[in-house]
Amino acid sequence: MRLMKPSVGTGIVGYGSYIPQYRLPAREIARVWTDGQGGVPITEKAVPGPDEDTMTIGLEAARNALARAQINPQDIGAVWVGSESHPYAVKPTSTIIAEAIGATPHTEAADWQFACKAGTETIQAGIGFVAGGMARYALGIGADTAQGRPGDALEYTAAAGGAAYIIGAAEESLALFEASCSYVTDTPDFWRRPTMHYPSHGGRFTGEPAYFHHIAAAAGELMSQLGCSAKDFDYVVLHQPNKKFPERMAAILGFEKEQWETGLLSPTVGNTYAGASMLGLTAILDIAKPGDKILCCSFGSGAGSDSFSIQVTENIAGKQQLAPTTQNYINRRTEIDYATYVRYRKKLQMQ
Repeated sequence: MRLMKPSVGTGIVGYGSYIPQYRLPAREIARVWTDGQGGVPITEKAVPGPDEDTMTIGLEAARNALARAQINPQDIGAVWVGSESHPYAVKPTSTIIAEAIGATPHTEAADWQFACKAGTETIQAGIGFVAGGMARYALGIGADTAQGRPGDALEYTAAAGGAAYIIGAAEESLALFEASCSYVTDTPDFWRRPTMHYPSHGGRFTGEPAYFHHIAAAAGELMSQLGCSAKDFDYVVLHQPNKKFPERMAAILGFEKEQWETGLLSPTVGNTYAGASMLGLTAILDIAKPGDKILCCSFGSGAGSDSFSIQVTENIAGKQQLAPTTQNYINRRTEIDYATYVRYRKKLQMQ
């Protein structure tokens, strides 16, 4: 069965986001590496401050999710963090966040991996964990402080940010998971060896056989199995490594601009990797109304996609303003130059 549908009603009890305030304009990167010549893929990207990393970003998003959920963190039976930039090579991020929010000691904790879809993996697992009766709530986080080699095209978009979702029973949920569908293949479009500081990528190869093929397959199969099409959804959010890819993918799937523009954050935030599609979904939930239907589809290099059909419930009323909205974080910005960015990201090895 290609469609994954929980036998027990399960949904989002609380959600939260976090985006660092620092912004590096794409024109600054172009000024340094191309003398300002040529176009840029986005307007600017979010950059973590010197005291921020994947753990602090994930923690702030988790605290915002708890503020909206209004639950006892001791009832969270799993804390999972998806990322490709965990602060430690050997030490879990999940245990630090679980401790900080007060979910320890009797909870399951683990770090997840699968490039940019590591975050949505935690959501799928959370649905199964809760629907199977293993826990009352599960916390899934997608967060990254993405890496880009200086001067590489990836440096324009490799950004920082994250989102967190508390999964629980249908009657408590502000949005329900109708079904999900995944599609994976061994497509090596993006990789990083353990001893490498920066990832390598296949350039244009990351588009056709990777991003477009996998999202089209996952989202297409989900809609086919559910017997619906783009017109049955109010919103769609897709993984956004840049501005052009999700725009083109939305058109391929049959979506109009008014359906995808709310969740498209990449022009001003950049590619937050494991948090990208999850962060776009928070922006939609911030303004969603009961009855709205959302299609969310992630993409992770290597490669694979997770797609979800989500229905907003009456419980969303009053929850959206209990924590900062994603737009609040986008509006809270401090512009930095390339030299400051290099210092904050520790791109100069001093010893």
